[in-house]
Amino acid sequence: MDFQITGATRLNVIVGEPIAQVKSPAGMTAAFAERGHDGIVAPVRVAPEHLDAFLKAADHLPNLDGIIVTVPHKFACCRHCASTSERSEVLGSVNIMRRRKDGAWHGDIVDGLGFVGAVKANGGEPEGKRALLIGAGGAGSAIALALVDAGVSELAIHDADTARRDGLIERLNRGKAKVFAGSPDPTGFGLVANATPAGMKPGDALPIEVDKLSPGTFVGCVITVPAVSPLIEAARARGCRTSTGTQMYQALQNAMVEFLLAGERIG
Repeated sequence: MDFQITGATRLNVIVGEPIAQVKSPAGMTAAFAERGHDGIVAPVRVAPEHLDAFLKAADHLPNLDGIIVTVPHKFACCRHCASTSERSEVLGSVNIMRRRKDGAWHGDIVDGLGFVGAVKANGGEPEGKRALLIGAGGAGSAIALALVDAGVSELAIHDADTARRDGLIERLNRGKAKVFAGSPDPTGFGLVANATPAGMKPGDALPIEVDKLSPGTFVGCVITVPAVSPLIEAARARGCRTSTGTQMYQALQNAMVEFLLAGERIG
């Protein structure tokens, strides 16, 4: 990247806990430069108990144009937004926020678009498939909605937090697909999506029963570190086509750039 940071450079941040694993700062900053936009993305590590104080401070930084949101802040940041997209209204979460002209925040959640884009780019097709989703958090909720919108025939959702799982199922049962509670057993599913952090740490248990995977099942994962998660490695060993978290991010980046550049600067 060939750019110079000055006092006029527009600021965007990505907020999460942990934060070291994120890919957005370099990729988004490079994408801004390619479009001739004088802006950067910087990582900010904020614990849940300090998020409210961070957002209140962010409200008063007029050169802060956008906030990318990662684990575990997607639901709390949605509550801070003055307006949101229809997707975020359905899910109650955001993964990106941009400054409005009045200084308040507008939010959207585009994780699901990135996941579906990565699946399709790697030879998968959600339409007509029975899909199993592991994880009903912020990213999982967005992926669930995107899979339903992409035409899956059925969607089973498994999450250790059964209340969170059931709440998502209730929000998504809108007639487009049958949505119901699932388990880690992938038998009979044509598409499996892991939206949990299982695999980021050495020794993590696999999120599904990989010995029950069939070679015809497509397996996607949201984890970016390691680049090939243990689940993806195991799925490939069984002959499955796959998409990785890094590929999901590559599909997601363009949507995030477009969203942030559509904002209204106030400083």
